Amino acid sequence: MPFFATVAYCSIKLDGVPISDYAHRFYHQKVSLVSQEPVLYSGSVRENILYGCEETVTENDMIEAAKLANAYNFIVEMENGFDTLCGEKGVQMSGGQKQRIAIARALVRKPAVLILDEATSALDSESEYVIQQALQQCCVGRTVIVIAHRLSTVEKADKIFVIDKGKVVQEGNHQSLMLEEGLYRQLVQRQLLNGAGGEWKN
Repeated sequence: MPFFATVAYCSIKLDGVPISDYAHRFYHQKVSLVSQEPVLYSGSVRENILYGCEETVTENDMIEAAKLANAYNFIVEMENGFDTLCGEKGVQMSGGQKQRIAIARALVRKPAVLILDEATSALDSESEYVIQQALQQCCVGRTVIVIAHRLSTVEKADKIFVIDKGKVVQEGNHQSLMLEEGLYRQLVQRQLLNGAGGEWKN
């Protein structure tokens, strides 16, 4: 879906058009990905947020994206603000800070589609809560595709697809799926038994 590789065995379409028909540059301006392991470069926070952006992106766009990602406050509290160096692979930042910078980088392009691939699974509960708040703000006005195991990440989605062994076995929202005898309800009940914030293991 992020168009990082060519898919030969199926067709993925955006607005009814195969993604292979889009120019890579145009597609990546419209579709942004935030993964479990955010990649930060050794430059500044500013350079990391603006990485790969069009020249038309402004300082205000960057600040707005940082605020949406709940990153603005911690960035401006650092001595050099947006000019703070992240270090190689973001070594100067905590896991939660790196993820929020990655979310800001995804949002500064103002994508039509935002893909979140296990974006909070590697974080502690406090960092996850802050990022969940940010992600709720990010959902306004765009399509958001969330790939996750944690109930807290998906329960507010308009539509949930339950995938088992590579096939969609259920679809609906949280309320409708909880009324069905099926895998979703089993996984939710198992997660609740394991404690709030736990993960589905299969």
